[in-house]
Amino acid sequence: MDASFAYGVGLATRGARSGELLDAWFPTVGLDDDTGAALDAVLPGSGTRSLELDAATDPEGHAVLGRVLAAAGARDALDGERVAVAAIVHDVAAPPADRLEATLRLHLLSHRLVAPHGLSVDGVFGLLPNVAWTDLGPLEPDAVDDVRLALAAEGRRLQVRSVDRFARMTDYVVPAGVRIGDADRVRLGAHLASGTTVMHEGFVNFNAGTLGASMVEGRISAGVVVGDGSDLGGGASIMGTLSGGGTEVIRIGERCLVGANAGVGISLGDGCVVEAGLYVTAGTKVTLPDGGVVAARELSGRAALLFRRDSRTGAVVALPREGHRGDWGGLNVALHTND
Repeated sequence: MDASFAYGVGLATRGARSGELLDAWFPTVGLDDDTGAALDAVLPGSGTRSLELDAATDPEGHAVLGRVLAAAGARDALDGERVAVAAIVHDVAAPPADRLEATLRLHLLSHRLVAPHGLSVDGVFGLLPNVAWTDLGPLEPDAVDDVRLALAAEGRRLQVRSVDRFARMTDYVVPAGVRIGDADRVRLGAHLASGTTVMHEGFVNFNAGTLGASMVEGRISAGVVVGDGSDLGGGASIMGTLSGGGTEVIRIGERCLVGANAGVGISLGDGCVVEAGLYVTAGTKVTLPDGGVVAARELSGRAALLFRRDSRTGAVVALPREGHRGDWGGLNVALHTND
């Protein structure tokens, strides 16, 4: 774990129809620092907790509380109420206890304060509500038609971008040093290291992402971690943690290339290449240079391997690439300087 104590202070939206909290934005987040200790002392209660703040909360000496309290109380364009909220977590290794705490953990990941698997996100699906994410803000799905009619009477339209439990990351967190071609394809809770480029067909799920400069033209599923200098070609796919029964973590090492329309269900060590169009799952039978045949899971995490299909026999083979350090071409440095 990257830390034991975490906190966040921000604004949440309470739906006009249900009165339930639909989202939360934590512009102030942190781990094990003086601000967190001060907030822990001034906010009511003890231990892990989430709470709504009001004028009775004493913001004296705590500018962050004063700022969110000043922004609270307003109504958004969908008549949702903006409320000031805080979440204090004393053990990030334990599963989140409620909706606000779950959302805070997604913010910590996208703010790059915690790496994927650096805290528990167990149970987040059951804690987050299904929301219609619109151009005017979050909305209960069963309220969409009524809101559309009301807006139509004013000559306005409502655009529903998605109906999901997870918001898109860039509506809440915009990390420095990254490029994202289509923001709809990066969920809140994605971890994008500086130097990462996510092209229009790329996708990054929550509790997953990159640890360095990477080109993402394919799919990084939930739980997957991609090392520095690696490239996921167009249409490439990496099986996520849920595909492995919730326990198998797929990691792609540094300086790897997963070719266009290729995929892996095993981990790759540093300097590996998977040829275009080849999908290597854990059970794929792989022929070795000595003629032996093994299940691909036995090669999981091995460095400097080339996986390709023999065009004459159709067999999947693994060839050594000793001494190779990304000589498939490597990433174009100019494309990944995203300051």
